[in-house]
Amino acid sequence: MTKVKDAGPFEKILTMTIGKDAIEAAKKTAARRLAGEVKIKGFRPGKAPMKVIESAVGADTLRREAIDDALPAALTAAFEQTDLEPAVTPRLKDIRDGDGGGVEVDVLVTLWPSLKKPPKYKGRRIELDVAEIDEAAVDDQIERMRNQFADLEDVDREAFDDDFVIVDVTTSKGGEEFAAGSATDMLFEVGAGMFLDGMDDALRGKGAGSIEQFETTLPESFGSDGGAKVSVRVLIKQVKAKRLPELTDEWVDDMTEFDTVAEMRQELAEQLTRARQVTLRAEFERVLLQQLVDDLKLDLPEALVDSEMDGAFHRFAHRLEKQGIEFGQYLALTGQDQEAFLADLRSQADVNIKTRVMIESIAASEKIVVEDSEMDETVGQLAAASKMEVADYRNALTEGGQEKALSGDILRRKAIDRLLELAVPVDGTGNEIDLSSERDPEDEEIDDAGSAAKGKAGEADEENADDRAEAQSNESETSEPTSESDQAETE
Repeated sequence: MTKVKDAGPFEKILTMTIGKDAIEAAKKTAARRLAGEVKIKGFRPGKAPMKVIESAVGADTLRREAIDDALPAALTAAFEQTDLEPAVTPRLKDIRDGDGGGVEVDVLVTLWPSLKKPPKYKGRRIELDVAEIDEAAVDDQIERMRNQFADLEDVDREAFDDDFVIVDVTTSKGGEEFAAGSATDMLFEVGAGMFLDGMDDALRGKGAGSIEQFETTLPESFGSDGGAKVSVRVLIKQVKAKRLPELTDEWVDDMTEFDTVAEMRQELAEQLTRARQVTLRAEFERVLLQQLVDDLKLDLPEALVDSEMDGAFHRFAHRLEKQGIEFGQYLALTGQDQEAFLADLRSQADVNIKTRVMIESIAASEKIVVEDSEMDETVGQLAAASKMEVADYRNALTEGGQEKALSGDILRRKAIDRLLELAVPVDGTGNEIDLSSERDPEDEEIDDAGSAAKGKAGEADEENADDRAEAQSNESETSEPTSESDQAETE
C-alpha cells in the first residue's frame, strides 16, 4: 500500500509498505553478498549459509541490509502507482516496523516545480541602452588598427603615458635580492597598469639613465610569491615612442583588405552596427529573462537548490582540475572568500532553476515542441564538435540517459527565441528597436542538460560538447533514496 501527502512546495512524503515476504527474499540476496565480504571460519568466501551469516553479523544487521536491498524495487513500484517523478534523488525520512513482519518507509520526494501560468511576457517592453555608431566610434577602431602597426623609435626625452621603455628590474626582500619580479631588458609600456603596482608612477617623467626605487606588493599572479612585500629598483635604459602610420589610401591598400580609407570606414561602420545588434540582442535576452524571473512568486524546495548548486560546483571544480588548479588555489588567486563564493553559487542556482521553470511554462503556453528533425540536427552538430560519429554520440546519449535532457535544452532555446519575438525592445525614448537578424547556427551552443537558460549572465562557463559526451557514459539515474543527512545528488 502506498500513501502520498504534501510536505511543502513541490515536495511529497511517500509512505510505502515493504511486506515480510519481500524482506525475506531480500535477506537471501543480502546474505549472499555478505557471505563474500565476511570471513567465517570453516567456510570459503561466499559459501556460508544464511543462518550462519545471520549469526555472524547479527539478525538486526541482516534485516537492515535486506531492507536497503528491497527499497529500490519498492520505490520504483511506488512511483509507477502514484505517477510521481522525482526531480532529485529521494531522501529516506523514516523506517518503522509494520504489521505482519513488514516495514513502513517514509521517503521525501522532490518534484520539478511548475507554474499555473508564466509572468506576462507578450508585449513586454524592455528598455536597452543603444550606443550610437558615429564617426567617433569608427575613429576609435581605426586608431586601434594604427596602433597595431605602430613602430617604436628611440627618443631622447622623458617617458610619459603610451611611451615604451626598456628597463632592468631588480626586486629585493629583507635586503636580499628576490627573483620574483626581477627582469632584464624588459619592454614596458608606461601608463598601461601592467606588471608591478607603482611602476607607472615611478617611470612617468623619467629619462634614460634614471634609476628609480619604490616599495610594492607582488600580485597574486606571481603564484606562491604573490602577496610578498618587496623593494623594487628600476634602471631605465631606453625610451621609445610610438610612431603611428599615416592614414592614407596607400597604407590602407598595403595593410588591409580594403583599397581606400573611405571604403574601410564604411565597412568598419557596418561591422560595428552588426556587432551592436549582436550585443543588443544578448542584452535584450538577459534583461527580459531577469525581469520575468524577478516577477515570479515561486518557493523552491531546498533539496532542488542543493542539487543544482552541487552540480554546478562539481562542474566548475572539474574544469579547474583540467587546468591543474585546486579550488583553494582558485580562491586565493581571485581573492574570493569561500563562504561568499558558495553563497553566490547558491543564489545563482536558485535563479537558474526559476529561469528554467519560467521558460518551460512559456514553452507550454506557446505549445512549443521539439521535432525529431531538430533533435537529429542538434545531435549531428554536437557529434561533429566532439569529433565523434553521429551513431556513437547518439549511443552515448542513450546509455547516459541524456536524450530527454538534450531535448529539454532544445525546447528551452526555442521558447527563448519565441519569447524574444513576443517582447518589445525599446530605446531610452521609448522607440522600438529592430533587432531582427539571421542567427548563425555555428554561433549557437546547446547548454548542459537542465541549464539552457542561466538567468544572469556569467556562470562559468559551461561544459563543451566533449564534456557532455564524457558525462553521458558516467551519469545514470538512481531511484534508491539517500539518508536525510546526505547531500542531494544531481539527477
